[in-house]
Amino acid sequence: MADQSLVSAAVLGLLEGLTEFIPVSSTGHILLAGHFLGFESAGKTFEVVIQFGAVLAVLSVYAAKLWQVFSTAHSDPNSRRFIVAIALAFLPAAVIGVLAHDFIKKVLFETPMLIAVNLILGGIVLLWVDRMALRPRHDTAMEVPLGTALKIGFIQCLAMIPGVSRSGATIVGAMLLGVSKRGAAEFSFFLSMPTMAGAFAYDLWKNRDLLDAAAVNQIAVGFVMALIAAIIVVKGLLEYVSRHGYGLFGWWRIIVGGVALIALLLGL
Repeated sequence: MADQSLVSAAVLGLLEGLTEFIPVSSTGHILLAGHFLGFESAGKTFEVVIQFGAVLAVLSVYAAKLWQVFSTAHSDPNSRRFIVAIALAFLPAAVIGVLAHDFIKKVLFETPMLIAVNLILGGIVLLWVDRMALRPRHDTAMEVPLGTALKIGFIQCLAMIPGVSRSGATIVGAMLLGVSKRGAAEFSFFLSMPTMAGAFAYDLWKNRDLLDAAAVNQIAVGFVMALIAAIIVVKGLLEYVSRHGYGLFGWWRIIVGGVALIALLLGL
């Protein structure tokens, strides 16, 4: 039984890493997969904490860029403005996440039907936005204005509803606010670092008394798998969306959500 739980943890970690940075809702995917695998984690901490593996993936891929931004912040106004933009975008999720934490974990995380429906609806929205003739005013993440960054931060809060997708909400929001497809994805990458690191730390602290050795082992396995898979995705995603857009991910959401909805209606 213990071995089976670790296999499930590895599968869910792999799924987390593959889906965290594409707009399909990694949390929705692992909650639905966990439901059908019969995987249970104490306080749903596993599903949140393994996301930190994806954070480390972004850190590893963008280490040079981050070093450049922070090392030049004292002399380069563009670097300072970018740091402030990410901080502003993170702020709404930090406040609302703390206030709504228990409701999100105890109600929304426990509603597979809601997740499946949100996957479908989000897929439709993604297809619609991807086909719009938008004219971007900001080509890169570094160019996003402070006001736009704060608006993206509020839009990100929609992703606290499982199935919406953090990356999907921020990417769609950024594109509608004038950021290019590539720039929107890159801004979503950078915003993911404080957002998921904060969720990781807060959730771990809130549920520290629920974690036993088995739970820690599951988290460790899922964490490593998420890290490896996310590194692969982060390296290839920007190039893909620059050429092909987000249509594929919209259809992905609709198919996965539709299959899950049918399975749930059948009582599986």
